[in-house]
Amino acid sequence: MQLNSIQPASGAKHAKRRVGRGIGSGLGKTAGRGHKGQKSRAGGYHKVGFEGGQMPLQRRLPKRGFKSAKLAFSAEVSLAELQKLDAAEVDLLVLKQAGLIPQLAKRVKVILSGEIKRAVQLKDVAATAGAKAAIEAAGGSVA
Repeated sequence: MQLNSIQPASGAKHAKRRVGRGIGSGLGKTAGRGHKGQKSRAGGYHKVGFEGGQMPLQRRLPKRGFKSAKLAFSAEVSLAELQKLDAAEVDLLVLKQAGLIPQLAKRVKVILSGEIKRAVQLKDVAATAGAKAAIEAAGGSVA
């Protein structure tokens, strides 16, 4: 085989369709665009979702709901998860290393779910009123 004899596989390449080049080509006159109308004109097309001037579906339906941008940076931890954790002092880093909260989390709140029987000291971690009472009843503290 020589470099100058390499060819693409047969049928892999085909000639570009040349439109508007006379009646004999089969694509003369209207060049395969049919007659009149928006789609036959140069530059004549519409945006995605355009319904011919009718109020589009995405504008007819009411807007609902809200997703806070802060949602990705907030996390919750239950008392039951704290009970399983083998640490006397709990802060953001300890919770991230244990895989209880996502790495992006900046704010964490302990919620009253399950029970805690050992003393735990929370640092830079918030707690609900019920969770705080349960932690303090077990001999822990919330800073």
